[in-house]
Amino acid sequence: MRHRHGQTLASQENYVLKVLERFNMAEIRPVTTSLANHFKLSSKQCPQSPEYEEMSRVSYTSAVGSRMYAMVCTRLDLAYAISTVSQFMSNSAKQYREVVKWVLRYLRGTARLGLVF
Repeated sequence: MRHRHGQTLASQENYVLKVLERFNMAEIRPVTTSLANHFKLSSKQCPQSPEYEEMSRVSYTSAVGSRMYAMVCTRLDLAYAISTVSQFMSNSAKQYREVVKWVLRYLRGTARLGLVF
């Protein structure tokens, strides 16, 4: 927590930066919205191969969970995006991973955001 002019800023900047590094996204180009309109997700996009699904589900689930932690603690601006992608936790099709990558890009540009008390 940082203090500014008698106010306290609760920020998870260090956590966000560590998450970006963990998923090799520390240098990714940032975006200004947490979820873009061009993403159309549905359960019909589920991968067909069980091996592919099992391999990719681990990192997808971990990536969504990391963002969910930040959302619950200080990043309420992530609520809609995380709510949307968490509906597809058991599916890790390319479209879902692209949305998670988009959220990482948003976090990259907004890492310093937090709650001011």
